[in-house]
Amino acid sequence: MDSTGPDVPRDQPVQPTPYRPVSPSGAPRPPFVTAPKTNTLAIVSFVSSFFIGLVAIITGHIALGQIRARGELGRGFALAGLIIGYIATAVFAILVVFAIIFASAIAAFVAIDSSSIPGSATSSSARQPSVPESSEPESSAPLPTGQLGAADFDGGYLEFGTGAVIIDEYVDPMCPFCAQFEDANGELLLAGVESGVITLRVHSLTFLDRMSQGTDYSSRASAALTCQATLNPNETLALLSSLFANQPLEQTPGLSNGELADLATGPVSIIDCVDSGVYEGWSQANTEAALTGPIDGAEIDSVEGTPTVLVDGLLYTGSLTDTAEFSAFVAAAF
Repeated sequence: MDSTGPDVPRDQPVQPTPYRPVSPSGAPRPPFVTAPKTNTLAIVSFVSSFFIGLVAIITGHIALGQIRARGELGRGFALAGLIIGYIATAVFAILVVFAIIFASAIAAFVAIDSSSIPGSATSSSARQPSVPESSEPESSAPLPTGQLGAADFDGGYLEFGTGAVIIDEYVDPMCPFCAQFEDANGELLLAGVESGVITLRVHSLTFLDRMSQGTDYSSRASAALTCQATLNPNETLALLSSLFANQPLEQTPGLSNGELADLATGPVSIIDCVDSGVYEGWSQANTEAALTGPIDGAEIDSVEGTPTVLVDGLLYTGSLTDTAEFSAFVAAAF
């Protein structure tokens, strides 16, 4: 018998005592409870509202959505960032308007003064440059021209918003990296369009037709996006997001025309437009122009791959999936 404790039968195992954390006073500690984390974009929105109102507005809207979905903290930061950001943006817009008015007044004064100088030439007497004839080969299906809905056929893109900063997005519906960029930054671009701070120009390319087993999926999906832009322009960016959310794998036939049309929302069905293939040739011509160049007003001569994103002509070379990095790149253009 051990004199330091009670007798324990040799054939009975000793049960281990479960571990419980003990406070310095000797009482058991309560279980640890992990508090919800504060949303990162809410903090970004609040901090940036004192410097760049645009970033505060865009990240504030995204933060509120994430907070509702994830149950995170930071709603107060997001709301404060939105309020201050909108105020700062409004003040900036007013200052820009006054600056434009002032510059216009100065220009008018200079024009009036210069017109009184003998021998001075006016714009009406200036010689107009000649326009060379088109060298495009004749085609049985001429390409569309002009503008219809959100489609700018002469410019070669689908245009959304009226903001001062112009973002050109070159994508291919079958490009997996384009889907990653859309997943990370699609909401950011949509918020910028809806808030009136950016103009988004979508160039839907077709060079990955070779990856769809002969069905020309990139051309058909690009044409479907153009059909939507002409028939339901306000729903076009939603279809772009759906195309990437339902993106087929490379080396597969891709979605059928009917499946493409089913992804499109809006009051007008696009199935007849998609089946006609009326915009496939235009999409292919835009691809050729993008790959061969030149690209007016850009720091690159041509598009070498997708996604290619230009902000006021400057090439974005950062992470495709880092929303904060891309947002900062856009904000630097203001």
